[in-house]
Amino acid sequence: MEKSPDAFRTISEAAHELELPQHVLRFWETRFPQIRPLKRGGGRRFYRPDDVQLLSGIKVLLYAQGFTIKGVQKILKENGARHVIAIGETGAIATVAPADLSPEDAAIISPEGEPNPSIDTYSRARLNEALKDMLEAKRLLEAAREG
Repeated sequence: MEKSPDAFRTISEAAHELELPQHVLRFWETRFPQIRPLKRGGGRRFYRPDDVQLLSGIKVLLYAQGFTIKGVQKILKENGARHVIAIGETGAIATVAPADLSPEDAAIISPEGEPNPSIDTYSRARLNEALKDMLEAKRLLEAAREG
């Protein structure tokens, strides 16, 4: 007999539904305070439907999108659990308009001067950070060469 979508799940049921080992769910509880299953006698965990959806979103971000735990923590802090739940429901991060870049930086990304609009927000932010780091490294190398 299948449980109602609104029913609480044991850790084994949640792990089975998410196709993850139970120890991963326990570990994620230590890293993401937003995951708060009810704990009954003997420490038995019961996950609410929102908990399972949040875990699903975390799984998408970590495994499908390639974020680190620290990156997912930042997303949760900046955008909240509802945002990550939505990612779990859709399985993807929504795309947005291109981020503002200087003309020089945009020319590095695309010769036409337009960044790829199909890149999602978080990938764009990660690429922008990497670009800034590389431009700073270039500046330091040029300064060292001159000095």
